[in-house]
Amino acid sequence: MSKQLSLHEKLFNLQQEIGAISKDADNPFYKSKYFDINKVIKVLRPLLGKHRLLLMQAPFVDFETGVEYQGTTIQCVDTGMTTKPVHLKINATDPQKKGAESTYYRRYLLCGLLGLEAEDDDGNVASGKTQERKWLNTNTPEYSKAIEYIQGGGNIEAIMSKYKVSKKVQDELAKV
Repeated sequence: MSKQLSLHEKLFNLQQEIGAISKDADNPFYKSKYFDINKVIKVLRPLLGKHRLLLMQAPFVDFETGVEYQGTTIQCVDTGMTTKPVHLKINATDPQKKGAESTYYRRYLLCGLLGLEAEDDDGNVASGKTQERKWLNTNTPEYSKAIEYIQGGGNIEAIMSKYKVSKKVQDELAKV
């Protein structure tokens, strides 16, 4: 009879097999590539099955505070052991924006939990290397892309991290 592997041993073995996940989804607002959550799960599902690991990702509410979170855990099917839950607070109030934020958090949490290879798009900000932000003005190609980005589930905060945004433009974007 073979030795039953612990959750940590299974996660270690899984990490050795994952490799890099190619980024093939486009973010037109940031003119960058990323791997979407569906692609990540499609790549991981066979490996999770092979190692008898169950991925659980769900939003939940802390009933004492009323705060909503997106959570991610991985459970060993054989032992019932579960990773320590990782979660991020959902800040959006609009259902569409909440869904977009939740999807982003699912990818972000899963990549962090499994140590997946990903570019650090925020690395320049974290290291203090920032570029001067330009003003986002209406009737410009950048403004049109910002509208498309929001309509696709993006949030104003991401736009404001890239551009200086007047109160008037911010109010117009909030109506999208």
